[in-house]
Amino acid sequence: MSAPAPSPASLSHLRALAAVRPVVGGVLPFGVDALDARIADHGLALGGLHEVSPATPTLSDDAAATLFAVGVAARAAAANGRRVLWALTRFDLYAPGLEQAGLDPATLLFVEARDDKDVLAVMEDGLRHGGLAAVVGEVKRADMVATRRLQLAAMSGGAPALLSRRWRRQGVDPLSDLSAAMTRWRIACAPSARLPAPGVGRPRWTVELARQRGGPGFTLELEACDATGRLALPAAPRDRAVAADRATARAA
Repeated sequence: MSAPAPSPASLSHLRALAAVRPVVGGVLPFGVDALDARIADHGLALGGLHEVSPATPTLSDDAAATLFAVGVAARAAAANGRRVLWALTRFDLYAPGLEQAGLDPATLLFVEARDDKDVLAVMEDGLRHGGLAAVVGEVKRADMVATRRLQLAAMSGGAPALLSRRWRRQGVDPLSDLSAAMTRWRIACAPSARLPAPGVGRPRWTVELARQRGGPGFTLELEACDATGRLALPAAPRDRAVAADRATARAA
């Protein structure tokens, strides 16, 4: 039986359910040295706006970008035990998929808004409240003024704002718009490595930091979020063979 989908929650419910202790400053590292070492803050600034976009308008890249944001939100929630607010215009979150990337649907509050403008307003209100682990919003359009407001709200509330920029139309990169975000990520699916034994391997993503404050962009190939929301460097072929042998021995 599949896990229950998150139930709608109004902003009034947020104020009653979320803790009211703001966390000012701080960084949420990915826990992958090759990744954290390339980020100016050695992780995502908790009081900052971070944008995520699929590299292409395909469903696979869209799902990868969503799960990347889920992993960040899951690790933020695990760090302080608070809830995550997710604002969107059409509810299409899949509860089992959230759990696979580390986010318990029971910790998720979602608001289904009428349009992008309302999504941005909900995000700003949730960020300024100061009692959430993270605030996620899905939009197709957000101008510089809107992103500046989100950045200031994230700074005041001490929680990361994760803005998922969806594709508006073919050929128009969602990250081409100007933004005040501290980091801007572009996520794509990558081919999985051949396994030394029959089975399904861990998915891989091409993770690109398209822009960041205080440092250059870069691209890494990483294994997708696990059940704790953590990414990983792909294992070397020899390490994969050893892991497969151990799994076979345990099964025997």
